[in-house]
Amino acid sequence: MIYKDFQDLKLSALGMGAMRLPVIDGDDARINEAAAEEMVDYAIEHGINYFDTAWGYHNGNSETVIGKALSKYPRESFYLATKFPGYDLSNMPKVKEIFAKQLEKCRVDYFDFYLFHNVCEMNIDAYLDEKYEIYDYLMEEKKKGRIKHLGFSAHGNYDVMKRFLEAYGKDMEFCQIQLNYLDWSFQDAKAKIELLNSYHIPVWVMEPLRGGRLAKLPEEDGKKLKALRPDEEIPAWAFRFLQTLPEVIVVLSGMSDMEQLKENIQTYETEKPLNKEETEELLSIAAGMLNGILPCTACRYCVSHCPKGLDIPNLIDLYNEHSFTGGGFLAPMALMAVPKEKHPSACVGCRSCEKVCPQQIKISEAMSDFTASMQA
Repeated sequence: MIYKDFQDLKLSALGMGAMRLPVIDGDDARINEAAAEEMVDYAIEHGINYFDTAWGYHNGNSETVIGKALSKYPRESFYLATKFPGYDLSNMPKVKEIFAKQLEKCRVDYFDFYLFHNVCEMNIDAYLDEKYEIYDYLMEEKKKGRIKHLGFSAHGNYDVMKRFLEAYGKDMEFCQIQLNYLDWSFQDAKAKIELLNSYHIPVWVMEPLRGGRLAKLPEEDGKKLKALRPDEEIPAWAFRFLQTLPEVIVVLSGMSDMEQLKENIQTYETEKPLNKEETEELLSIAAGMLNGILPCTACRYCVSHCPKGLDIPNLIDLYNEHSFTGGGFLAPMALMAVPKEKHPSACVGCRSCEKVCPQQIKISEAMSDFTASMQA
């Protein structure tokens, strides 16, 4: 197992995420505890020392199962991370009671790593609102030693991350973002890393395989990669890309069965960063995967011609994400921060925007399709 230095710690470069544990009969709330415990045992035996869970994973059962599985090991032998569930605004006034319950569920006296969960468009105002005392309370728990290292995870855009960092950046020790060779450009991960670098904040990675999307590529793309590294499996390329980035400390993979766990551990027995040619080929493949994405350049000519004043470039970004992923939670979550009168459903189909679009995007059709897909 490769280990990375973080302050005075040595963290396994591969961490075990507990969002996609094995379940019974396809029911996300019913974790197969025996199988999950077997995976935790194998992970520890093969050098993984970082485990990441959260309040809401598996309908609230992930923390309990991971806590039980880890409880038979000496507390100093592993690092446990969980998060304050700010993805649900009703939790904002409950930081004290939730934190206490998390300690109980996880069977620990402290958390090695604790995060503001999912900083995004929908919750940034609440996270920054002093009346909830979330920041103050978590800093107090850090002083008490019940939080060893405080950070945040972010699914929000660059501007949301910037707002959060301007408020709390001086006290953030790490940041967890969605990062892979597809989202390097698609979700502007490159710019987000540069922003974190400016605050000297190291990077934790979630979704290294884009929910499994990068674990299998079209045959033609696979042949291109095999020509460069004949012995490298396709999923390993996503991890090798991340090994190329010096800012990355821990890569979290939500492995749902023993086979995935074994394959990923085998990959992390060695560090084989990509060279320039390999990186360019991989990013070229990513660009090809995004061929069907609407080519908005955010010139904003459309905005000045929209009678409803819609932020069309932002809506197109969300539409692209929703279309590429085939649904998911990111676009609906981001739209929760947008007034109803500014949703894609507000488009009246006048096509004034299309007359000035340099990319000749059929914007009205995209807004109609977006509205339909959100209602499906």
